[in-house]
Amino acid sequence: MSTSLPRHVGIIMDGNGRWAQVRRQPRIEGHRVGAESVRDITRASRQLGLEALTLYAFSSQNWSRPADEVAALMQLLRDYLIDERAEIMDNQIRLHAIGDIERLPPLVRDPLDALCRDSADHRGMTLTLALSYGGRESLARAARTLAAQVAAGTLRPEAIDVDTLGKTLPTGELPPLDLLIRTSGEQRISNFMLWEAAYAELVFVDVMWPDFRRNELYKCLEAYAARERRFGLTSAQLAETESDVEPTAG
Repeated sequence: MSTSLPRHVGIIMDGNGRWAQVRRQPRIEGHRVGAESVRDITRASRQLGLEALTLYAFSSQNWSRPADEVAALMQLLRDYLIDERAEIMDNQIRLHAIGDIERLPPLVRDPLDALCRDSADHRGMTLTLALSYGGRESLARAARTLAAQVAAGTLRPEAIDVDTLGKTLPTGELPPLDLLIRTSGEQRISNFMLWEAAYAELVFVDVMWPDFRRNELYKCLEAYAARERRFGLTSAQLAETESDVEPTAG
């Protein structure tokens, strides 16, 4: 493994339903096996020393799926929160949730709120679950918050800049998103972290989420380490900037 690791990785966990369908199994079986991938990727990320891992677990649009599938997904999410509580607490992982959390049923929201609260002071990796989440919806919510502050006279319109909006988003306290991975072969970001992905490296893999385990993650991290991140600069400018950084005495 390369030592050039991203601080913050986001994953669009796609392909659970198709994984099950090609095996002539119920779609929920794909979600169940996909939950095992969540466990393995979370553990691997913590062991590697990533600062933040954000998983797109349930989108705002997923509420439109068949009611029985949504209900089964909610039960799987509840099971995950209960089963993983000990590992999250024992390993100093801070659980964070973003999205329209109030829309989640109590059987999910209660253990989610409890685990977020009880792990709030942890200083290890931050695991963020995007639940009932949409990137455009997140931006609209942040805009409403800022508009309310302007209306109340606590914020001047001209004070709203990139940093102000970014800090108003639910991801405002996380490190910048460095790497965005999508599984299952689709090459789009599907309303996930639209603002945060502005300078993220994108990696699309053909492996469906239930088959995406730590070895696949390692490959994505190797691809990330091989890329040159210029942030709008030329390669020559980047080289000059790096040469100006004095080496740390060791």
